[in-house]
Amino acid sequence: MYKIFIKRIIDFILCFLALPFFLICYTFVAIAIKLDDGGPIFYSGERLGKNFKKYKMYKFRSMVIDASDIRNEDGSTYNSSFDKRVTKVGRVLRKLSIDELPQILNVLKGDMALIGPRPSPSGNTHLYSKDYKRKFAVRPGITGYTQAYYRNGVSIEQKQKSDIYYVDNLSFVLDIKVFFKTLLTVIKQEGIYTNKKLN
Repeated sequence: MYKIFIKRIIDFILCFLALPFFLICYTFVAIAIKLDDGGPIFYSGERLGKNFKKYKMYKFRSMVIDASDIRNEDGSTYNSSFDKRVTKVGRVLRKLSIDELPQILNVLKGDMALIGPRPSPSGNTHLYSKDYKRKFAVRPGITGYTQAYYRNGVSIEQKQKSDIYYVDNLSFVLDIKVFFKTLLTVIKQEGIYTNKKLN
């Protein structure tokens, strides 16, 4: 019952209540981004949601305009404290995970959940094992087990295992644990970067 019905209701209510907070953050972040380089406030990238449905995931823009897409050998996104693609404001947004706040709108639309597996980019399904594809039985989350316990500090294989662990053990209790662990991880600024140095 929780997985099918109650989880979605809780997500919608909490995100609706969080809208005023989001709008306040938007005001300050928008001003900071515009003063930094004058570019767009938002970034949207195509992702695969529940049942492989494509959607546009929203974030506050943290990179320079038209930043190149750099990948690691395992196909994961390159990110480092030395990454010159990230703007000055973007570094702060990423450290505090403020760049993820616009995904509240994705939750309200039904594309995402507050807590779930990591959002997956479209076009990579041929790289996913049959077992890993089970993650698409639920909505991806703004945060999740992987983000809360590891953030970006582990390999793509470990991230995938953690996503499946969440799907197999999804419950109200687990979501509560993930929520508070996420807060702790953000406060302690753990696991922000996958890469230690620039390629």
